Amino acid sequence: MKIEHAAMYVNDLEAARDFFAKYFGAKPNNGYHNIRTGFRSYFLSFDEGARLEIMNRPQMTDSIKTPDRTGFVHIAFSLGSTEEVDRLTEKIKSDGYRVISGPRTTGDGYYESCIVDLEGNQIELTV
Repeated sequence: MKIEHAAMYVNDLEAARDFFAKYFGAKPNNGYHNIRTGFRSYFLSFDEGARLEIMNRPQMTDSIKTPDRTGFVHIAFSLGSTEEVDRLTEKIKSDGYRVISGPRTTGDGYYESCIVDLEGNQIELTV
């Protein structure tokens, strides 16, 4: 069994699409728009088969995203090397995004950093 895709609602669909394409090499589909409901989405495909669906619809609520909430907390991208974790962390930081930890080796042996994306979602960069 494998997870087919994960999905998340975003406020700015095109900005989120561009963020994942720029930093993680996501390849978006042409998008979907249900004119009746206002629902819009893109499927973002990554090199090794993972997919992320980003979605938007009218009248969404946007709760504060604290790191210690219940539910899904972060998405992790395996970058292949400590050097790539360091490089991408610095690139994202220099582009104005917040780095909330690392790069570092965690107590359970992961080399990682954690950043916050344009909508306050936590993303882990790991080997």
